[in-house]
Amino acid sequence: MANTYVRVDDRLIHGQTIVAWCPTLSIKEIIAIDDESAKNPTLKSIMKMGVPPAYTTHIVTTEEANALLAQESNVNRLVIVKQPAKLSEIEAGITKAESIILGNIAKREDTIHKVSGATGIFYLSDQDVAVIDKLASQGLEVFFQQLPNTSKTGWEAFKKSI
Repeated sequence: MANTYVRVDDRLIHGQTIVAWCPTLSIKEIIAIDDESAKNPTLKSIMKMGVPPAYTTHIVTTEEANALLAQESNVNRLVIVKQPAKLSEIEAGITKAESIILGNIAKREDTIHKVSGATGIFYLSDQDVAVIDKLASQGLEVFFQQLPNTSKTGWEAFKKSI
């Protein structure tokens, strides 16, 4: 049975994704969701340059992602979004995901929560917290983790700190 994993990482596809996360999770299909990148052939080409041909790679708009996620898959998928807010737009397609892994999330104007420690530094807004909290309340495992071999901080532990 194939599994879907969701990662929030504002870098989308990068070296850590390819050399660490994909092998660890036995990923065969990558779905990077970013409307701006999906509409820019140059950005799409640059992002795909570092992806070995062993992976089926999609850099898609939110609408295209929802169509892909509605289809059954027989391979493990890694769905990547830049910001937690995007998760609410693809919620129907990720309700059966194994987990939501919070990766690199840089500081923005609206971020007020900072999570730091052995797993890296992550910044969240109140809206981010509300979106993720809703998904966690539906039974999805949510945690902060930079790399598969680093420690992780669970969502509930973070919630107790704010």
